[in-house]
Amino acid sequence: MNYTAEDEILIESKWQDLQRSCEKICKSEEDWNFIKRAYFLAKEAHQGVRRRSGEPYFLHPIAVAKIVVDEIGLGVKSVVAALLHDVVEDTEYTVEDMEHIFGKKIATMVDGLTKMSGVFNADTSRQAEYFRKVLLTLSDDVRVILIKIADRLHNMRTLGAMPHNKQIKITGETLYLFAPLAYRLGLYAIKTEFEDLCMKYRFPKEYEEITRQINETSAAREEYIRKFNAPIIEALDRNGIKYEISGRIKSVYSIWTKMVRKQIPFSEIYDLFAIRIVFQPLEFPSEKTQCWQVYSSITDIYTPKPDRLRDWISIPKANGYEALHSTVMGPDGIWVEVQIRTQRMEDIAERGFAAHWKYKHSSISHDEDEFDKWLKMIRTALESPTQNAIDFLDNFKLSLYTSEIAVFTPKGEARRLPYGATALDFAYDVHTKIGNKAIGAKINHKIMPITTTLSSGDQVEIITSESAKPKAEWLEYVSTSKAKQAIKNFLKREQEHNHQRGMNMLEERLAQLNITPNNRVIRKLTAAYGSNSKDELYTKIGAGIVSLDNLEKVIKTNSKNKILKFWTLFIKDNDNDNEDDNPTTTHKENTPQPDSREQLAVAECCHPLPGDKVVGYKDPITHQIIVHKASCDELNRLASQHGECIVKEEIKWSQLKTQSSLATIQIKGIDRMGLLVDLANVVTNDFSINMREINIHTHDGIFEGTLSLYVRDAESLNAVLDRMRRIKGMDTVKRQLN
Repeated sequence: MNYTAEDEILIESKWQDLQRSCEKICKSEEDWNFIKRAYFLAKEAHQGVRRRSGEPYFLHPIAVAKIVVDEIGLGVKSVVAALLHDVVEDTEYTVEDMEHIFGKKIATMVDGLTKMSGVFNADTSRQAEYFRKVLLTLSDDVRVILIKIADRLHNMRTLGAMPHNKQIKITGETLYLFAPLAYRLGLYAIKTEFEDLCMKYRFPKEYEEITRQINETSAAREEYIRKFNAPIIEALDRNGIKYEISGRIKSVYSIWTKMVRKQIPFSEIYDLFAIRIVFQPLEFPSEKTQCWQVYSSITDIYTPKPDRLRDWISIPKANGYEALHSTVMGPDGIWVEVQIRTQRMEDIAERGFAAHWKYKHSSISHDEDEFDKWLKMIRTALESPTQNAIDFLDNFKLSLYTSEIAVFTPKGEARRLPYGATALDFAYDVHTKIGNKAIGAKINHKIMPITTTLSSGDQVEIITSESAKPKAEWLEYVSTSKAKQAIKNFLKREQEHNHQRGMNMLEERLAQLNITPNNRVIRKLTAAYGSNSKDELYTKIGAGIVSLDNLEKVIKTNSKNKILKFWTLFIKDNDNDNEDDNPTTTHKENTPQPDSREQLAVAECCHPLPGDKVVGYKDPITHQIIVHKASCDELNRLASQHGECIVKEEIKWSQLKTQSSLATIQIKGIDRMGLLVDLANVVTNDFSINMREINIHTHDGIFEGTLSLYVRDAESLNAVLDRMRRIKGMDTVKRQLN
């Protein structure tokens, strides 16, 4: 089907917008002709194809190209690749055609952006393989990743037309990989928009409510910012500094995550905004000196909080970010964060990688090797023969640090690690062999456990032993991808050895008892010895965790029937599903059938309660549907790797409230006589709830602890929490999050 007259008008309008954006990058007629050739070929190739929203599909590559030039700051070749990024995937054109028409570089970029096709192994995630392929292009051209981010940004902006399960899949991918990747490449504005859009579609009610409250408080907030800025403006003007000063509101997503994490209402979020000062530096003295001069002017007016000074000028972040951040006490006793940066630093903060390379050759940037180091690390991971696509994706995710510390070797060499890294992470960062043999560390010349969390500025020396070897529990104490992968590789080799040894031991012992090791026997032994699979059973036997001394007794013991109860729900079939955002048919919503029920298992990672917003994930091995909280981090990981396993139907709890679920509450406050009595009255008298366990300890007049209660659902739990908060002396009452 050809474009309609309305389509042509709409496409022409968007094309004119793109051309206006390209004026700043096109230096010659040749540049313009290059872009026009790509435009007309893509327009013809996508003719008749429509998105789920009904609009011409060709509007999508135009929008991606505009993001590439306007919001990321890339050039002509990137615009051409963006216009062509879906041509090979969705039309008859091939990569060879692209090379013939546009040259080898464009063909390589388009190929990197083209989704993988063909046959995949049963244990391989198609999505993970696709991400791995895209990331392989890091070795040649980082622009491919940047265009992919632009592609994902436009898809997120138009996500409303997609069905519920696809929204979960796409938002999961975005939160798990694309938002951290955007951050790692310095695209802060895009990272923030990714997170906000994910929240908008995952939690629409909460998103709308926070947005409403932000708007309602805007007048008072703007007045405070004017009051706060007035003396700073006067000081900067007096010193003859050319600057721009602005107040930046926190994102909806960051406000919401803080509310959830601390379980506090919007009214108790006091750091809703930050003040940003961007100035034009003089030729002399250095940028760094001038930033500190501006900082001095501000601290002459407002008292700084000593532990909230962040100097990312002396040691920039690995993504190139440079700035001074300080938190000062403003009028009315309110802490306010102030960000100080030059115009060059602002460009890098806003445009990320593209701006970094713009300034790299000017010898101004102090971190010109940091991207190269990171890319080298990624290339090494990609070339690892031991990693499948899923392992690689998990490890790559770990490399996208959200915050960093700088620690030093005994010789004074600075090394960057993620915030929360341990001495064990440091050991593996130096060398895998050192990590595998580590037994302790000297931190600032004091002997400390290898699991000690490091702080910025620590000097670390690793103590090793030839008899040492990695343990499974080490995985809980490391944060870096290099450390996790090294430990996993060692444990995998050891597990394979134990698996074979355990299988031989069991077969030999069963033979002595004249018992055939059939499936029934193995299943019985697996359950009896607390294993989830026969492979786990073999490994435990081989490692000496499981003893076969009582094997005969176990075999003769009759199994007890176990009755498992699951919540039931009505299934709502929303659409017929379509994987790609390409030509679609109109889907008719089916009427829910009252007898349509599924058996579900509650996820162990997040323990959702009835009433929590949940999403179903069908395990590709067991085919069991596992119910996760919609905000679960593990769900985002699964959605990014096995998005096809997200249950299409929206999962809702049934109205049955005969079952109780265990929930743990964290409490803290001022200790006093009668506190436990008041707590007990709330739980037993006010709500008639059974209490499983209570653990409270006091120190220096402060109490803190946990209560484990059996509750019907999330609604009843929230009612208990609200009532507990009104107890005299209570400071913090919140649900413990898994």
